[in-house]
Amino acid sequence: MWPCVVMVLSFRVIALLGCTLIGGVVMAETIHFDADTAGALPSGWIAGVTGRGSHRWTIEADASAPSKPNVLKQSARGDFPWCVVRDARLADGFVEVKFKPLSGKDDQAGGLVWRWKDGDTYYVARANALENNVSLYYTQNGRRNTIKYVTAPVAAGQWHTLRVEFAGKRILVALDGKPYIELDDEHLSGSGAVGVWTKADSVTVFDDFAYGP
Repeated sequence: MWPCVVMVLSFRVIALLGCTLIGGVVMAETIHFDADTAGALPSGWIAGVTGRGSHRWTIEADASAPSKPNVLKQSARGDFPWCVVRDARLADGFVEVKFKPLSGKDDQAGGLVWRWKDGDTYYVARANALENNVSLYYTQNGRRNTIKYVTAPVAAGQWHTLRVEFAGKRILVALDGKPYIELDDEHLSGSGAVGVWTKADSVTVFDDFAYGP
């Protein structure tokens, strides 16, 4: 499924994430957004924004979509717009999405959230085409807190794959099949929803959202 990642992980991490890497093949759910109504939120998802500003998450047709014809697009300006699968509750597992940053003067970001308790409490990993980096945060009491930044190539106007694996306190973040962040963090535990995220004036599209225990 992800041989390039498995090759570079230590035995300890393989043991920890083995149920995710193997179980994800059988149990993962992938959402392509193709059965949803254009101009609306995808069925079973909820959306909002952490902090100030607004959000606009809509299903749109996109000829470049990895799985045609539709994508999920965020086009409003807000501090941290998010959109999550309402009934998905995972404590340990993985979440993955394909995203394409289209525009933004302040940011061109695409992100994933997990262990989402509410709009003010969740983990987020994001890739930014303006900064060419991947970063990991936890949001608590509505405040985003940095855990780690790593330089990574994130081309604007191109599709990328962002993936997070999490088990207990262990977190692994990968972009386009290459792991960039691997560490332990204990700020948020227990189960929560999973979804996608942007920042500021980012206009970003998403496709092939996958998650599983």
